[in-house]
Amino acid sequence: MTATSHSESDCVEFALTILDTLETCETTATTVDEVFRLLAEQRRRLLVDVMRTFGEPITLPDAAEEVAVRETGKPVSSISAERVHEVYISLYHDHLPRLVDSGLLEYDQERDMVFPAALRNLTF
Repeated sequence: MTATSHSESDCVEFALTILDTLETCETTATTVDEVFRLLAEQRRRLLVDVMRTFGEPITLPDAAEEVAVRETGKPVSSISAERVHEVYISLYHDHLPRLVDSGLLEYDQERDMVFPAALRNLTF
């Protein structure tokens, strides 16, 4: 028998907490699966976290900078413009549309603004 590492026990504890929460929720297995698929990508989780942190509409370029900061753990001044651009492109083409389709965020393409749609009622 091997000892469980701290990160493994954190993972187990987190999984058990989620399972306990799911037992008290009135939702379908399909919905749970959709939510897990939606939040499976770290970049999507980071974008949702950015929007929760700001709690108000921000431009997609600003959101991309914030996501890049959180991904790298570096200040924005230390992140290359190419890296921020890559994050922007992936948000624009992949992650943002999924979050918009789910109803978590809204996007105004004309103004390049992201709105925390479903997150508006959360306490920040």
